[in-house]
Amino acid sequence: MQDMLVQADVLKGGAFLIQDSKPEDTFIPEEANEEQLMIADTVRGFLHNELMPVQDRLEAQEKGLSASLLEKMAELGLLGTHMPEAYGGLELDTNTNTLIGDVLGPAGAFTVSYAVQIGIGMLPLLYYGTEEQKQKYLTRLISGELKAAYCLTEPGSGSDALAAKTRADLSPDGSHYIINGQKMWISNAGFADMFIVFAQVDGRQFTGFIVERDSEGLSLGAEEKKLGIHGSSTRQVFFENVRVPKENVLGEIGKGHLIAFNVLNIGRFKLCALSIGGAKDRVSTGIRYANERVQFKQPISSFGAIRHKLAEQAIRVFAVESAMYRVSNMMQQANKALMAQGQGFAEAKLQAAEEYAIECALLKVAGSEALDFVVDELVQIFGGMGYSEEGPAARAYRDARINRIYEGTNEINRLLSVDMLLRRAMKGAIDLTGPAWAVQKELASMPSFDTPQGPYGNEYKAVKNFKKAVLMVAGAAAKMQMDGQLNLKEEQEVVMNIADMMLDALVAESLLLRVEKLAGMDREHGQDVYEAMLRVFIHDANARILKNGSDALASFAEGDLLRTLLMGLKRFTKYPPVNVKAERRIIANVLIEANGYCF
Repeated sequence: MQDMLVQADVLKGGAFLIQDSKPEDTFIPEEANEEQLMIADTVRGFLHNELMPVQDRLEAQEKGLSASLLEKMAELGLLGTHMPEAYGGLELDTNTNTLIGDVLGPAGAFTVSYAVQIGIGMLPLLYYGTEEQKQKYLTRLISGELKAAYCLTEPGSGSDALAAKTRADLSPDGSHYIINGQKMWISNAGFADMFIVFAQVDGRQFTGFIVERDSEGLSLGAEEKKLGIHGSSTRQVFFENVRVPKENVLGEIGKGHLIAFNVLNIGRFKLCALSIGGAKDRVSTGIRYANERVQFKQPISSFGAIRHKLAEQAIRVFAVESAMYRVSNMMQQANKALMAQGQGFAEAKLQAAEEYAIECALLKVAGSEALDFVVDELVQIFGGMGYSEEGPAARAYRDARINRIYEGTNEINRLLSVDMLLRRAMKGAIDLTGPAWAVQKELASMPSFDTPQGPYGNEYKAVKNFKKAVLMVAGAAAKMQMDGQLNLKEEQEVVMNIADMMLDALVAESLLLRVEKLAGMDREHGQDVYEAMLRVFIHDANARILKNGSDALASFAEGDLLRTLLMGLKRFTKYPPVNVKAERRIIANVLIEANGYCF
């Protein structure tokens, strides 16, 4: 696959750290075409006409409502936008599907039901199902006739999914597998017709199965009393001698981990899209309230402290959104390259998502934490009303919190992103050694005092230096591990420091590419507001990278080595001073005048 991507001039997964990109390499939502905008309007219409009016009924878990809403989405073709036409899908490209998730983000708890149906409910069948399984189940999931759930987590196995105890044994006549065990935290369980279930064949071979709801011996626990997302169904699922036809084995015996892990790549990316879409709506809610709420005879949006909050929310959301659409375009281009090389629809989708597993893990962290920041500030802007269930802030606050836990906790995703990067380097998929060595040689030379050229010269230099800082710190840690002086598996704090540096580098470059691309477009807002977001983000990212790098280095280096590396880190985190107060006020003024998120 790597050769295919090279031939197609597509950036490899993780290679954003060692290669420069140009604005034309990315996709930004401002350049959505007419068809994409029409599809977005269709989703927006469903959101406002069908979903928003029944939010309170969803919160009360009205029986049959979630299933009914999924069926209405199916009537609009919205459950199969990412699926092959052969099974009733629309076969839309990756960027269009990202836009759909973005627009649907404000749906709150219903996004859980939707994401399970189109993601972990369908993708295992698309990627690993037989033709018979796809015809029997996938077509009916796309049409809305069937609703799906995904049974992976157990009381004793969460992040460590392969430690599952649920067991599957072949019947004496060889026609069925008999499943016994228990699953928990299963979304959509209350109304699902079909379950993707993972069990240990003979107690030792982790395997996927398709299990129908009416199977004898399958039962459900009561609805979980959750902190948030009350509008979604979450139950335990029990299996007591459940007989599953042999032809319902999904994929190969003992290869269930491939299903579980590969499906999560796209799940993480979609979670980012839904989170960012939700965050933009919550920013608007806060702006409207700040404009309406009068204290000391003036709206609170006129106060500097509130303006700071509004601007910072917009900066974080806009920046992560920039990275999200950039990675979306990477996956789309990889998918095209693979299909041009002869890969089928499903295989190309699977491999494109797998290629950018690092970026998907980072974006899951970024999207969920941007949303969490926004809803926390939303409660604060509302003040006492933010703490009341009668206002909109409390539900938004409760619903957002789960995003940092499922699809792999944010801690797990941070650890995975670095682990996958180092593994790719060791396998030769990307060359980190050469660039890391070049950074080491640069440390031995005098720093350059050349003035950056061009309208974004300082920003391009900062982004290049961010990458050098990541390579320096990660390279030093990897070398010490190879020398037997460090075990990164036991140094999770160091790994998470490096992951946060990687994340800032990815988002900063993506934001820069978007802002530069916007400079050549006719936009409603002046370029100054986008440049303000860019400067503030890079200013703050610069400080975060310095701190994360310093914390990591001080954890494993000492003496002259530590002093040399810290000096290098300071060299790579020099960015001209920014009047962040003035820049944030530029952003806040635009938001306040628009009375909502308007970027």
